[in-house]
Amino acid sequence: MVYKEKKLGILVGGGPAPGINGVIGSATMEALNNGLEVIGIYDGFKWLSQGDTGHVKKLSIADVIKTRFDGGSILNTSRENPTKSQDKMKNVVEALKNLGIGYLVTIGGDDTCFSASQTSKAVGDRIRVAHVPKTIDNDLPLPAGMPTFGFQTARHVGAELVANLVEDARTTHRWYLVVAMGRTAGHLALGMGISGGAALTIVPEEFGHKPTIDEICSIIECSIYKAKALGQDYGVVVIAEGVGDLLKEELKDNPLVVVEYDEHGHFRMAEVPLCLIIKRALNQRFRDRGEKAQFIDITIGYELRCARPVPFDVEYTHKLGFGAVRYLLDMLDGGYKTGAMISIQTEKIVPIPFDKILNPETGKTAVRNLDIASDLYRTARRMMVRVEKEDFDNQSILEKIAQAAKMPAEEFKKKYEFIAR
Repeated sequence: MVYKEKKLGILVGGGPAPGINGVIGSATMEALNNGLEVIGIYDGFKWLSQGDTGHVKKLSIADVIKTRFDGGSILNTSRENPTKSQDKMKNVVEALKNLGIGYLVTIGGDDTCFSASQTSKAVGDRIRVAHVPKTIDNDLPLPAGMPTFGFQTARHVGAELVANLVEDARTTHRWYLVVAMGRTAGHLALGMGISGGAALTIVPEEFGHKPTIDEICSIIECSIYKAKALGQDYGVVVIAEGVGDLLKEELKDNPLVVVEYDEHGHFRMAEVPLCLIIKRALNQRFRDRGEKAQFIDITIGYELRCARPVPFDVEYTHKLGFGAVRYLLDMLDGGYKTGAMISIQTEKIVPIPFDKILNPETGKTAVRNLDIASDLYRTARRMMVRVEKEDFDNQSILEKIAQAAKMPAEEFKKKYEFIAR
């Protein structure tokens, strides 16, 4: 078939995730196989927002045939937000027009998805837009429990790092505090924690309120005392970055924190030394009781984003790239009139129109949180060395944990029972 519009553009926004090159490669190959010219647009919306059409590259099979198995992004990426002003969006539309783009594939997380939806609205029926969801946070609203691409690889690499720390902790009789990336959701932290053998994983979704640093420290302390009662003097605690987002009002007053926001208005948790702050608070609490504890603070995130994708993500991204191009070429035949996010459901490519994935209250892309009522979370919680309500209700267990804390049982219960409510 000969298509009226002959050029397809591809760009990548947001943070890197394993598998980006798989989408670029698959989409490029399918487009070329259908007689289209493929234009790779560098650095997301950065240059387009300035009306600059010079940072592009015509992609060939040779450009993508091998790189589609690599980590990183051959088109780079940026967090440029073209929706911040009408002028930027106007520049994007004009730049795409000047490049002769008739089809656009965007690859990115919730912010890039929103930018893609607004681009689709701005260009109308002149350019067809498809978005491929990408984030190691796994927080985009995909149906049927499908992960976002990159998550499986990030969890795999992250779990191996946690497992290494668990063995180091056992060998050296210490505790590691690990903050795992995940701006608002705990999917990655939980996956790393349960698969890597962490003693405790704390995720934002478990709180029905805004916690305090004191509360987080109390949860960790109780896990340490329970581990001691079980004969274990070491462990790893994984804390989801999103917990820090819940603590941000308290953190803003901490002298270690410089408050920064990204292009999309998000509090930059990556700039907050959450682990260090919690470590110092724990050290002080233990010193005040005349106890010694050795904590090492580590943040894991950037190490995961450009990892070579595992086979799941290689296969998954090839389907998504192919599906994005097929949707753009066949959207009218499929009854679709607007841009969409591409998903895979029961092995079938299913486009989800942009207006179906926007939060009606915020107008932004909806976020998928970890379901703490799920069997996944319930199983993970049972695998943790964590003080639960039944521990406070069982006098025998309570006394053992309290003894490890060097407190009378009733004093321990009075001091810490609030964490199990």
